[in-house]
Amino acid sequence: MKNKYFFTSESVTEGHPDKIADQISDAILDAIYEHDPYGRVAVETLVATGLVLVAGQITTQCYVDIPRIVRQVVREIGYTRAKFGFDADTCAVLTSIDEQSSDIDLGVSQSLEIKETKEIKDDLEKIGAGDQGMMFGYACRETPELMPLPIIMAHKLTRQLAEARKKKIIPYLRPDGKSQVTVEYEDGEPQRIETIVIAAQHHPEVDKETIQKDIREKVIEQVIPAKYLDSKTKFLINATGRFVIGGPQADTGLTGRKIIVDTYGGVGSHGGGCFSGKDPTKVDRSGSYAARYIAKNIVAAGIAKKCEIQIAYAIGVAHPVSIMVDTFGTEKIPHHKIISIINKVFDLRPEAIIRNLNLRRPIYKKTAVYGHFGREDADFTWEKTDQVERLRKEASLL
Repeated sequence: MKNKYFFTSESVTEGHPDKIADQISDAILDAIYEHDPYGRVAVETLVATGLVLVAGQITTQCYVDIPRIVRQVVREIGYTRAKFGFDADTCAVLTSIDEQSSDIDLGVSQSLEIKETKEIKDDLEKIGAGDQGMMFGYACRETPELMPLPIIMAHKLTRQLAEARKKKIIPYLRPDGKSQVTVEYEDGEPQRIETIVIAAQHHPEVDKETIQKDIREKVIEQVIPAKYLDSKTKFLINATGRFVIGGPQADTGLTGRKIIVDTYGGVGSHGGGCFSGKDPTKVDRSGSYAARYIAKNIVAAGIAKKCEIQIAYAIGVAHPVSIMVDTFGTEKIPHHKIISIINKVFDLRPEAIIRNLNLRRPIYKKTAVYGHFGREDADFTWEKTDQVERLRKEASLL
């Protein structure tokens, strides 16, 4: 008997309050990294009606104009008129910024390994992890991006929704919006899309029927492959009948409140730490990128059809305290051999991850919306599959 089930993932547009906050936090990181690639950044943003509050810890040799950065991000997103309930020119911008704690710096600037040996034998061992915690990476063969189908489809919808607004394909749309995609699976393989949910902020004078027709034709049908849609697929577009009040006027936004949207749409596990606003000495970010890099290369190499990696760190220690692999019964070689290969091929000390993935660059604002994974962009270095041949050789699959 075949095992059938449904799985749902969601995405949000760049005008969603939580994503405004993520983009502001990462834009501040980018601004610092343009001048000081060794700056330490951990900033959180809150947005509400007419208000942006940026707080956190920054240690840097440069100066950045945070209010200017905030207004620029808000303007680029599209909140440019007071009638939207939030706009770049009139919102208040408050800041509360301190330097990084000297206690944290003790472990990041010099790892426990260096303290114990009293010498730097390896420059990659110089810094310790910026915090304790566990990070996860995942990959599967459901899509060309080696990502779960529901989250990839949800991201395509929100990106198209934003494009339709910005290019005036649907001129009455406003910045806030969400999507949700439910996929029917059979024996672990995606078969069809059961339900598509879209919530799109709009001008108050547009009727529901027009919105539903336009979004069906100019958003959904533009990005969702016809093979996944059938006569039973349900389309729920602005199901309440009206979505005029949106953005920070309707809902407070916070950095790091969309971590499942940022990763795999609920598939697999999540360590709990968000990415945005954190420089890569924070392993919440760099460790998660490294875990995705490993999982994707393992799947691309044909070692397994699905792969989840967990990496755990202790604050101030360079080497991970543990590495776990789950291939959900799809592996072609034993688990202990996969772990051995990972330890041989991938250096998971924070400084090694930062250098190997070239993470000390101003690339982070664009990661803050439409997902950190499954992206076709050269700056998303953790999406490379450049270790496939070596993995296949080590696994004796060549």
